[in-house]
Amino acid sequence: MELKQSLSVHLEAEKPLRRYGAVEETAWKTEGLGRNQLDIISMAETTMRPEEIELEMAKIQRLREVLVRRESELRFMMDDIQLCNDIMDLKQELQNLVAIPEKEKTKLQKQREDELIQKIHKLVQKRDFLVDDAEVERLRLPSREESRPPA
Repeated sequence: MELKQSLSVHLEAEKPLRRYGAVEETAWKTEGLGRNQLDIISMAETTMRPEEIELEMAKIQRLREVLVRRESELRFMMDDIQLCNDIMDLKQELQNLVAIPEKEKTKLQKQREDELIQKIHKLVQKRDFLVDDAEVERLRLPSREESRPPA
């Protein structure tokens, strides 16, 4: 309660704050300032020169690229795990059908066996494509980084 009262008294004592970045209310005083002082951009917590801002932006961009690449790798891993799980489930079902002697299998069981083989084949092809795509991407990225000028 005391904190609320002290805050309200403190806020009332201060004059109203100007909007941050309002062009109409900004008074540019260039008379006593040198060129270096005009180049400085002041923010709430720091003061930076345009060159420093550009360097920071470049660092952030590289970090963003690393994070996007990592996200892509993690998505690949999730897809790979899901495909492997699906393949294993289908293989298990196929093994159960294969364990039945051929003479005792019904027509429906034989059809299901063929369906499972086709599904497994499609999933394996899909996974191979995914692995190949990930390998091409992995090989492509280091060459891009080598061609980038040093920061």
